[in-house]
Amino acid sequence: MAYPKIKMEKPSVYNGLDWLVALDEGLFAKEGLEVELVAHGGERETNVNVTDWNKVRSNAGHAEAVERGSANIFNACEWGNYRRSQDTAVGCRQLGRRASIVAGAVAVPPDSDIYTPQQLANRTIAVPFHAGTHYLTLQLLEGFVPRDMIKLVSSGRPSERYRAMMNGTVDACSVREPWITVAEKNGCRLIVQGFYNGTDTATPEISVEAYAAINRALSEAVRRINANKRGYLHYFIDNEKGAEVKTLTTDDFNLNRIVFIEPGKPIPEEQLMRTYQWMVSWNLIDEGHEVQDLVNTQVMAPA
Repeated sequence: MAYPKIKMEKPSVYNGLDWLVALDEGLFAKEGLEVELVAHGGERETNVNVTDWNKVRSNAGHAEAVERGSANIFNACEWGNYRRSQDTAVGCRQLGRRASIVAGAVAVPPDSDIYTPQQLANRTIAVPFHAGTHYLTLQLLEGFVPRDMIKLVSSGRPSERYRAMMNGTVDACSVREPWITVAEKNGCRLIVQGFYNGTDTATPEISVEAYAAINRALSEAVRRINANKRGYLHYFIDNEKGAEVKTLTTDDFNLNRIVFIEPGKPIPEEQLMRTYQWMVSWNLIDEGHEVQDLVNTQVMAPA
């Protein structure tokens, strides 16, 4: 079968190690797929004056290349992809869950007086608006802190967030790998931590058959990663920007935070609706959407 060219927004290692392994080890080619990784929009610097996430475009980073017509698929956190499916101008919708289960945390510097989640009330926390640890931070903290006392500020780049925390520009920041490991190696404390799903999101160009072929290749990549996790951790050090990351060794990583599952599984509808309703409650997405507005059910179910 002839598939369309797969033009994937270039993933980071934390959300796309399986894509990088599948490409490097010829797994896409075995499925008859031509895959190109396409650079997408840059991430935002820390700005403590930007506290309203609705003043930040949901597709300025993830989905930027798709929206300008240079890519036809990307993956990002599931929460953000509901919002991007709402905001798209090119018919992007979610297809299924990605393989990467991402570990995220809220960290504070070694000299911080914050030791518990309750102490984060009214303290500035740098997060990447519309990306995974933004939503995760809200979900992790709202059990400890009243909503109006959770004070988030915009910071898209993980290196920027980490440095803003370390130099005192903000009190805390959200981190994901390899920046969780960087934070721990430098004496920072993780105040709260959790895991989250992501999804593949694509234009109508990605068919049921193409998505199934992609996931066959990624499934083999996941099997290889899970059989030798530490052997693949060099991707984090080699690919992630930031001088702090280059000081790491593969032995520094906690393997319990490196989680990959079978890719392409459907989003259970009850989870989808709970997530959507929670996002509405935080003004993270508009009311009134149906499932098919956010998910390409014709591709998700068969694939």
